[in-house]
Amino acid sequence: MRFLIVGPGAMGLLFASRLKKLTQHEIFLLDYKKERAQYLNKHGIRVEGIKGQFHVYVPVITKDQIDFSPDFILIFVKAYSTKDVAYNLKEIVSEDSCVVTLQNGVGNIEILENVLRKKVYGGITAEGATLISTGHVRHAGYGDTIIGPTSEKLLELKDILNKAGFSTQVKDNIESFIWGKLLINVGINAITAITGLRNGMLPQLEETKALMHECLREAMEVVKRKKIELPYEDPFQKTEQVCKNTAQNISSMLQDVLAQRPTEIDFLNGAIVKESKELGINTPVNQTLTFLVRVIQKSYRHRVTEK
Repeated sequence: MRFLIVGPGAMGLLFASRLKKLTQHEIFLLDYKKERAQYLNKHGIRVEGIKGQFHVYVPVITKDQIDFSPDFILIFVKAYSTKDVAYNLKEIVSEDSCVVTLQNGVGNIEILENVLRKKVYGGITAEGATLISTGHVRHAGYGDTIIGPTSEKLLELKDILNKAGFSTQVKDNIESFIWGKLLINVGINAITAITGLRNGMLPQLEETKALMHECLREAMEVVKRKKIELPYEDPFQKTEQVCKNTAQNISSMLQDVLAQRPTEIDFLNGAIVKESKELGINTPVNQTLTFLVRVIQKSYRHRVTEK
């Protein structure tokens, strides 16, 4: 089987490296930056973490070098790049290609299906990974990977991912899990990006805890109106528990802000705002946080960094 892993970020590197190391399949990594692809081909991928370190070489290609139709395509790029990725893949996706998005936020499946004109599967992963530098990733913790809905191809993918050390399940109600992860991200990411705090501090401070609860309360109004059943009973308790379990983590959005990169705000809190407007619901806290993160990412060059 041929795998194409799209995106050389922390999660893309983690999945590509473990698939290469622990399975007998052909693994390729897709990058849109030619110089970075050359660097990764020369230096390989270095993984450190809770079970030690390893170093592996995965062929890294750019879109003009794709001359085959992959059996499996796993997409890990930031949500704001989904449409560009879809057009890059359009010519090489075959009828038999199985496309799975494991990205943050909602709307990725619809964007991909609209461009590729084929069924796209969704998923989430709770694996913990942080990009240290180009080609160097820290695997901070294990977590479940859930993909769906059920198909023969996805059952095959599940077995392969399990062999690569990813605890993987196939679920029919994948929308439930995607929205479940969305709410957790909505409660954590924007607040950490604005405050500069690690996850564990949010439930400890009265003000940030209140903000978390207001974000989630608004998001739950959207979830109820859309009649989505979440994979857990209490989103407030679940989000606080995630904060405690990942207390020392720097959220992906805060990592983006610290590196002065674009963020996924429009696919997280911004997605709640968009959905709420279509449903006639007011979500002022999520709207305010969305505006604040947008301001931050639009003004990196103008930030005050010294007295």
